[in-house]
Amino acid sequence: MQKSLRKYFPIFALPTLAAFTLGFILPFLMGIYLSFCKFTTVTDAEFVGIGNYFKVLGDSTFLHALWYTAAFTIVSVIFINVLAFAVAMLLTKGIPGTNGFRTVFFMPNLIGGIVLGYIWQLLLNGVLAHYQKTLTYSSRFGFWGLVILVCWQQIGYMMIIYIAGIQNIPGELVEAAKMDGAHGGQILWHVTIPMVMPSITICTFLTLTNGFKLFDQNLALTNGEPSGMSELLALNIFNTFYGRAGYEGVGQAKAVVFFVLVALIALVQNWLTRGKEVQQ
Repeated sequence: MQKSLRKYFPIFALPTLAAFTLGFILPFLMGIYLSFCKFTTVTDAEFVGIGNYFKVLGDSTFLHALWYTAAFTIVSVIFINVLAFAVAMLLTKGIPGTNGFRTVFFMPNLIGGIVLGYIWQLLLNGVLAHYQKTLTYSSRFGFWGLVILVCWQQIGYMMIIYIAGIQNIPGELVEAAKMDGAHGGQILWHVTIPMVMPSITICTFLTLTNGFKLFDQNLALTNGEPSGMSELLALNIFNTFYGRAGYEGVGQAKAVVFFVLVALIALVQNWLTRGKEVQQ
């Protein structure tokens, strides 16, 4: 069997490797090179060194988008995971109609980001109209509008992961805790949460990276208004690359910085949560 696997391994692996190289590795390397160039198309790229990166660091709109995205990500990660975990706990208590509730909570995840953005734009602007305001009146309105939108979209998806983790907790472990006199809160903190730490790791990773990469919803909900104050990083990069003539190289440099930031944050988060899993 092993000889057969070694023999036919290239047949199955090489097409996937070739597609991955052509579709990701080469464009990624080209993107890094273009971040050091001034260009309008890839055929007229002129190498300018690290000048584009200095422009990125001096771009106040990018720095604002960075801190705005960081704040949005922290808030959304907390809200999504706490609420998803609470819903998962509730739906593993044997409540009648549990499967129906799971389906309803999961369905928003199937709707595209652009569609969701326009739906919530209509809903939230309808509410704010009573106070003679709109989502684009202030960056705070756009911020909380995005938080509400992503919570509504992602809670159901994270709930499914938490339910899987909760259902894998050995029943005898919970019973033993009850026999030792542990009440509900103690069982939650000392049994349930430690046992679902792998699910917490996955959900935290997904919500963290999704928060930093959010684009479609931001574009549809506020498009960065007012005056770019509600721009997340991905939208800021998009507007720099396609909306500012002569700044294509700067936009590409922003994309590289963006990639490095997301990769570092994801690696640190994964290392921290994995460390907690090992301790448990």
